[in-house]
Amino acid sequence: MTKERTLFDPKTFLSTVGAGREMMSFRKGQSIFAQDDVSDAVFVIQTGSVGLSARYQGGKEATLDILGTEDFVGNDSLAGQPIRTTSASALTDCQLLRIEQKAMMLALAQEVTLATAVCAYVLKRNIRYQQDLMDQRCNLSEKRLAHILLRLTHFDGRSSFGTAIPKIDQETLAEMVGTTRSRVSFFMNKFRSSGFIDYNTTSNLIRVHRKLLAFCAG
Repeated sequence: MTKERTLFDPKTFLSTVGAGREMMSFRKGQSIFAQDDVSDAVFVIQTGSVGLSARYQGGKEATLDILGTEDFVGNDSLAGQPIRTTSASALTDCQLLRIEQKAMMLALAQEVTLATAVCAYVLKRNIRYQQDLMDQRCNLSEKRLAHILLRLTHFDGRSSFGTAIPKIDQETLAEMVGTTRSRVSFFMNKFRSSGFIDYNTTSNLIRVHRKLLAFCAG
């Protein structure tokens, strides 16, 4: 009698250990991989936040993105890039599932549901990057910072009031906004006094309120 094939679940594959899949923990500030490292695996964030950066000519490094739970890190390994085009480091204590390139490519070839989910994720991120580019060209620094804070909380107006995110270094936020640290500090204080966000010097969290969504829409 033929044994029935177990139904494949993409979420389970992307969140549990198995053949070619290893759960790894990183402390805040720890490097996950560096630009020019061998691109031999993709990571899926289970908990915590990860910063992506790139080094340009002259050695200057810029923060490109901040990723959170269920985001992929190191997508270059899926595009056939032999070496890493970015660096990734833990912005908070975090846990990531490391999936070897061969294991991931095999699963993508065999499992339509996984390939569909990954394709949808990549397309969604490409649209987001296009929106970021338009944001850089069309909006003032204050609104760009507001958009970044909302994006980090995955806040769409339907999530619970007062969504919290780990506190991000203002220098990192300044790089993403394309302004100076002093301007980010000014805007953050303004957002706090306006009731858009809550945080203090000792807290490790930034709490984002619905009012910030209304500010971005205005």
